[in-house]
Amino acid sequence: MAGNTSVPGATVASRLLALLGAFDERHRSLTLSEIARRAAVPVPTAHRLVRELVGGGALQRWDDDRYVIGPMVWEAGLLAPMQGGLRQVAEPFLHDVYAATMATVHLAVRDGDEVLYLHRVRGRCSAPIVSTAGSRLPMHCTGVGKVLLAHAPDDVRSRLLATLERVTPYTITRPATLRAQLDRVCRDGVATTSEEMTLGSCSLAVPVVQSSDGAVVAAIGVVVGSLKHDRQRLVGALQVAARGIGRLL
Repeated sequence: MAGNTSVPGATVASRLLALLGAFDERHRSLTLSEIARRAAVPVPTAHRLVRELVGGGALQRWDDDRYVIGPMVWEAGLLAPMQGGLRQVAEPFLHDVYAATMATVHLAVRDGDEVLYLHRVRGRCSAPIVSTAGSRLPMHCTGVGKVLLAHAPDDVRSRLLATLERVTPYTITRPATLRAQLDRVCRDGVATTSEEMTLGSCSLAVPVVQSSDGAVVAAIGVVVGSLKHDRQRLVGALQVAARGIGRLL
């Protein structure tokens, strides 16, 4: 939730940012009163500013009088040098992976202690999918997240290993078990999950390594119903794409 902007001296810009900051992964649509409460802005002020945000395309108003983030905010986010350039470079390679696997394909980066999904190509398999472009999910129970966590700074790994939340009955919550998996990810270059984020879904992911300095800048992965079949084909398609992306970054 945004900080208190109802104090004297709060600028219009800070209030606008607070209104946009009221939205997050768990609050994708909000009523006007919910926006005002989460942003700590008086309802009359929120009403006036939200109307301006809707007019500018930063928010959208649905028929049920709930508000969602508008296309202008997402499009502006894609202009960020790292994320926008990465998505543009990666997109054709993600479609190559989809063509080879027919699975849902993700491109993701680490954003603080979470995974930020930059792009998704929806596959034909029936495995449940909870991620969307722009969404954030935990790192410890997603394939792309495990890749990014394995290569995260030590303080990030230590912090997350100390607070492993159970999302499904299969989520790994024992730090020693996850630490061993992360070590294997660093060694083998492949991460997997099995119904750890969503029941009925498994994932497989590999790192995107920037060829200029060897830094892991992103992860790409697929979501399927099972990893019992075609695992090598999935790994091969992802690795070819990851190398192509890394060379062009």
